[in-house]
Amino acid sequence: MIQPANSRILLVDDEEGIRFTIGCLLKNEGYQVDVAAGHVDAIVCLQDAHYDLAFVDIILGGDSGIDLLRDIKAISSTTQVVMFTSFPEVKSATEAIRLGAFDYITKPVRQESLFLITRHALSVKQMNDKLERYRANMDAILRTVSDSIIMVDKNGCLAHFNATAEKICGYTSDLIGSEVAAIRPGCKGGCHTALLEVLSSKSPREIRRLECRTPEGKSRIINLTASPVTEADGTISGAVAVIRDETHLVELERSLQKHGRFQGIVGASVQMQHVYSLIEALADVPTTVLINGESGTGKELVAAALHVTGSRAAKPFVKVNCSALSESLLESELFGHVRGAFTGAIADRIGRFQRAHGGTLFLDEIGDVSPAVQMRLLRVLQESEFERVGESIPIKVDVRIIAATNQNLVEKVNQGTFRQDLYYRLNVVRLVLPALRERLDDLEQLIAHFISKYNTKFGKDICGVSDDVMASFRSHTWPGNVRELEHAVEHAAVLCKTGIIMLQDLPQELRDSALNQVKSASVSTIHSQSLQKNLTMDEALDIAGGNKSRAAELLGISRRTLYRHLGES
Repeated sequence: MIQPANSRILLVDDEEGIRFTIGCLLKNEGYQVDVAAGHVDAIVCLQDAHYDLAFVDIILGGDSGIDLLRDIKAISSTTQVVMFTSFPEVKSATEAIRLGAFDYITKPVRQESLFLITRHALSVKQMNDKLERYRANMDAILRTVSDSIIMVDKNGCLAHFNATAEKICGYTSDLIGSEVAAIRPGCKGGCHTALLEVLSSKSPREIRRLECRTPEGKSRIINLTASPVTEADGTISGAVAVIRDETHLVELERSLQKHGRFQGIVGASVQMQHVYSLIEALADVPTTVLINGESGTGKELVAAALHVTGSRAAKPFVKVNCSALSESLLESELFGHVRGAFTGAIADRIGRFQRAHGGTLFLDEIGDVSPAVQMRLLRVLQESEFERVGESIPIKVDVRIIAATNQNLVEKVNQGTFRQDLYYRLNVVRLVLPALRERLDDLEQLIAHFISKYNTKFGKDICGVSDDVMASFRSHTWPGNVRELEHAVEHAAVLCKTGIIMLQDLPQELRDSALNQVKSASVSTIHSQSLQKNLTMDEALDIAGGNKSRAAELLGISRRTLYRHLGES
C-alpha cells in the first residue's frame, strides 16, 4: 500500500500556471511536491533530495525535457519519470521510453489521469525498489556463501553464478547467456549435465562425492544438489545447482580412516591415536624399540607397522618367539650354526640375524631369554656383529631390533634375572600398548572388523551383535585383550545362525560371565532396596521365594541367625 506522505514528487514545467495547478492537486492528495521552472532548477532539486517520481515537460523554454530525462536517470536511476507534452509525436515518445521514461501523457492533463498515472508509477517504483533490495540482499548472501551457486534459465543457458563459482569454476560475466552444455570450465561438466537433467526431468537431483577439476587442473571432491526453479503458476523457469567442496572433509575422513586402521591395527581411540603417532615418529629412526603390553594387545602388529612404515620396508621382517624355544635352539635360531656344532647339526644354518640383514628383527617375549643368550644379544646390539654357534668368525649385520614383552623387565632386573645393561640397550624408546579394557571405545570397530573377517572365511552374512552381547563385551575385563575378543567373535560367527550374534553364540566363559554380572547386579539392587526399606524377616523370605540363604543375605545376617529367629535348629 502506497503512502502518499512518504512519496516525493518533482514537477518540472516552464509554465507557472501548470506548476501551480498540478502541484496543488498532488499536494492535496498528500504527496510531497517540489517544483522547478527549468533544467537548471531541476538539477539543483535533484542534488538536494531524492524523488520517487518526476513529471517533466518535454519542452522547457529553450531546453529539451529529453535532456533532463537523461540527467535524472544518471543522477537517480530509480526515479520514475513521466513526460508532459502539448504536441505528442511518435518520435519524441519513442525516444523518451527508450531513455527510461515510465510514461508519456499529453496536456491538458485531466485530474483522474494525473492521479491514476501517479499511483501506477509509484506502485511500480515501490515494486522495483523491493526487487532491488531483494536482489541486493541475494547478492550479499551469495557473495558470503562458501558454496558455488550456478543458475540456468529454461533454455539451459547460464543465467547467474556467485563469486565462489567464479573463483573455483572459472566462470566470467561474458558467459552469461551461453548454453552451459557448450561451456568448458576445465572439468568433465558433471554440474552442467545435472542442471540439464533437472530441466528435462523437472525433479531435483543430488550427486555425492563427485570428482572434478578446477580450471587450473586441481582435483577436488564435491557434493552437488540441483533443483528446478518453479514460478508461482507452476512453470519451470530454470534450474539452480549448489556445489559444496568436500575435498577437505574427504581428506580428513581418509586421515581418520587411516588412523582408525593403521597398518592392520584397528582402533580409533585416543590411546591408539597416540600409538599410531609414535609408530610414525619412530618408523625411520634406527634405534631399538621396546614394546610393552599385556598378552593379546597386538605387539607383533605394532612391530610390523614400525617396519613397513619406515625405510626398511622393502627389506626382511624376521620374527622370533623367544619363549617358544629352549636356550640352545634359540641360540641356533638367532645366530645360526655350522655343521657339527652340536648333535644333530648336520649342515650349516643361517640364523635369523643374518636373514634380517638390512631389515628388522622382532624379538617377541624377550623377558624369557636366558642369561647366556642375553649376553650374546648385548654384543650384537653394541657391536652389530655375532658368531654362529660352533664358529669364531664374526659376522657384521645391519639389523634394527624391536623387542616385546608382557613382563615387567625392571622388576626382572631388580631380581637379577635380566641384565641391566641389555635392558637399557633395548629400552631406548618404550612403546606401551593399552589393554582392551582401557580402550573400550574401539570395541565396535574391532567387532565389525572381526565379523567382516569371519564372514569372508565362513561364508556368513553377519551384520552385528545384539545389545546384550555388546553390553557383555563392555563389562568383560578381557584378560586376553584383542586376541581374546577375536576368538570370541570367531566362535560366535561359527555358531551364529542369523544376521546378529546373540548371547547363546558366545563362548561358555563369556556367557557365564554375563550371567554372573546380571545376578550380581540383581542381588546388589535387591539388597540395596532391602536396606532402604528395612525389610522384616517375612518380607525378606517373600522376596527370596522362601530361600532362607537368600533371605539372610537380603537381611544382612547369617543363615544361622535367621534359623534361630525362626525357631529352627
